[in-house]
Amino acid sequence: MIEQLPQKKIRLLSLDAFRGLTVASMLLVNNPGDWGKIYAPFKHAEWHGCTPTDLVFPFFLFISGVSVSYALGSKREVSEGHAAIIIKVLKRSLILFGLGLLLGFIPDIFVEPVQTLQTFRIPGVLQRIALVYFAVSLIFLKTGWRAQGAILVFLLVLYWILMSFVPVPGTGYANLEPETNLGAWLDRLIITEPHLWKHSRTWDPEGLLGTLPAIATGLSGVLTGTWLRRTDLDDKKRVSLMFVAGLGSCVAGLLWDLHFPINKALWTSSYVLFSSGLAIMFLAFFYWLIDIKNMKAGIVPLLAYGVNAITAFFMSGLMAKMMGAIKVDMSDGTETSLKGWIYKSFFTPYFSDYNASLAFALVFVLFWLAILWWMYAKKIIIKI
Repeated sequence: MIEQLPQKKIRLLSLDAFRGLTVASMLLVNNPGDWGKIYAPFKHAEWHGCTPTDLVFPFFLFISGVSVSYALGSKREVSEGHAAIIIKVLKRSLILFGLGLLLGFIPDIFVEPVQTLQTFRIPGVLQRIALVYFAVSLIFLKTGWRAQGAILVFLLVLYWILMSFVPVPGTGYANLEPETNLGAWLDRLIITEPHLWKHSRTWDPEGLLGTLPAIATGLSGVLTGTWLRRTDLDDKKRVSLMFVAGLGSCVAGLLWDLHFPINKALWTSSYVLFSSGLAIMFLAFFYWLIDIKNMKAGIVPLLAYGVNAITAFFMSGLMAKMMGAIKVDMSDGTETSLKGWIYKSFFTPYFSDYNASLAFALVFVLFWLAILWWMYAKKIIIKI
């Protein structure tokens, strides 16, 4: 059995680099200068379909799954230590969930505390990461790779059945529309509308039911990590089969898309297969290039983002919110946010609309790269 084979214990630079690219991409697509002026590849799909931006979040969950395999692989065989590991995993999950809630609170909690508590968003990116990380870690600790694969398939099929065939209360039929699908109904029932995504309040892209297939995304990373840690394969075979598996997963996702459309907001089963397949191939390419061929020139920026990924995401998100909250008086007598002042003063005068918006996002990424590069050079890694 794969889980009984001797395991590699080295740290994968390719995984850190892939994580770094993913987090830098998160910052890029989350911080345009003007949300109304964004090039198509940097937008999410309107509903069904997939853009490069729609791949960022599943890539991160996939990478988290690979990391679980490496972090817990050597500890799984000693069942006596599982209780302590589970407590540690639970603690980390709660911290991640709490940080996500904190991003939802700030800065409104300081201005309108009562109103904020009544309307803050409970789901979110960090919250989903926390739930997926906890579930995937438990599954990895208590099962072998065959059971993990079976659970992955079960979650995808179960979610497909629930979303495609179970009638939605109040609507009367199963559907995949934003406000009337089963997941949206469940979120309104349990979380309630005031605590859902503020841009809709009737549905949430990180809702409860969609967490099931998101766990499957994490498990695809776990299985990939288990494959990478095998020592009975030569590198050529390991990477070749990863490309084959990734391509097969993409094709399966595209075929399922014909009946259960690829959709990031719903995190459909076809979306899991398609995005996980691409993630496997991306990691295989990075692994071949960096860890096997030892081509490490120019990867330090990616490593700087990769080793402090959560710090980069949280602190940059906090900075963006504060820049939007701080008000600045313009020379024409109008008031704008600090972000608006920076954008109008240093970007729009020198670039066309779409290029100005993109330039702002790129400078934002480079600003955080400078901080993270300094931290990397000083070996400062903030672990949660």
